[in-house]
Amino acid sequence: MLGLKLRMFLLTAILFAIIYAVVSMISYRMGITNFYFYLVFSFVIMLAQYMIGPKIVEWSMRVKYIKESENPRLHQMVRALATAAHIPTPRIGVADIEIPNAFAFGRSIRDGRICVTRGIMNLLSDEELRAVLGHEMSHIKNRDVLTITLLSVIPMILYRIAWQLLFFGDRRDRNSSGGTALIGVVAFLFYFITNLLVLYASRIREYFADKGSVDLGNRPSALASALYKLVYGSARMPKEAIKDVEGMKAFFANDPSRAMNDLSDLKNLDLDKSGDISPSEMAALTNKQVKLGFGDKMMELMSTHPNMLKRIKRLSSWGR
Repeated sequence: MLGLKLRMFLLTAILFAIIYAVVSMISYRMGITNFYFYLVFSFVIMLAQYMIGPKIVEWSMRVKYIKESENPRLHQMVRALATAAHIPTPRIGVADIEIPNAFAFGRSIRDGRICVTRGIMNLLSDEELRAVLGHEMSHIKNRDVLTITLLSVIPMILYRIAWQLLFFGDRRDRNSSGGTALIGVVAFLFYFITNLLVLYASRIREYFADKGSVDLGNRPSALASALYKLVYGSARMPKEAIKDVEGMKAFFANDPSRAMNDLSDLKNLDLDKSGDISPSEMAALTNKQVKLGFGDKMMELMSTHPNMLKRIKRLSSWGR
C-alpha cells in the first residue's frame, strides 16, 4: 500500500511541477513576472480539478444514483464489501452506457462512489460481479480515485493549449507567432510526458486493486473470469461506443479499446472453451512464463491498463 501511495504522490508532485512550469512560461510571455501569481494560479487549477472532477465523471458517464429498492442485489454486495474493507459504504450508481464495465471515483473515502454500466448487469454471475466491485472498492480504499481524476485532467488542458497555439495562434506578427509556436511545441511536449505519467499511474493502481479484491475474499479466478467476460462484451461493441468513453477509460476495470487484442490472449487461457477461466486454468497459468513482444510492450506503454496476460498471471499467484 505504501508503494502505491508514494508513487501516486510523486506523480502528482511531478505533474504539479509541470503545470507550474507551463503557467510560468505562458504568464511570462504575457508580461506577468510575479512568482506568487504562478504558484497561486497553479494551485487554483488543481483546486478546480478537485472540486469539479466528480461532476465531470458523472456527466461524462451519464451516472444516475440508485436507491436500494431499485437494485437490492447491487446494494447488498457493495455494503458487504465496504464492511469488509472497513470504509463507509460508497454511493451506488448506474451509468447509462452499454459497454460492460464498472468504475469508482470521488474526492475521498467518505465521498466514494461505485458505479456499474447498464451493459454489465446481466453479463456476470454474482461471484464475478462481486469480484469486480471488490476491485473498485479497493480503488476507493487505496485513495487512488482522486489522484487519477486530478492527473487525467492536466494532460487534457496541455493538449488544448498546444492545439490552440500551434494551429490557431496569431499569424500577423512573425516574431509573435514564432514565440507562440514555440510555447505550443513545449506545451505539446509536456502533454506527451504527463500523459505517459497518467498511463503509468493508471496501470500501477490496477494491480493494487486486483490484489485488494482478493484480500476482500474474492477468488482470483472469479475476477479473471469477470475480466474475460468484460473484454468479450467490449469486443462486441461498435467503435462509436468505445470512442464515446475514450477520455474516461482509465476509470474502468479494463481498457475497452484493447478488447480485441485482450480477447485473443484470454481465449488461449480458456482451455475448455467454457467462456470463463476456472481455478484449474489459473493454476496452469501459474507455471507458465508470460513473454511480451516489442509490439505488446509498446501497446502496454500507451495503455491505461496492464497487459491482460500479465494481469491474469499475477492474479494466479494470489491463490485459486
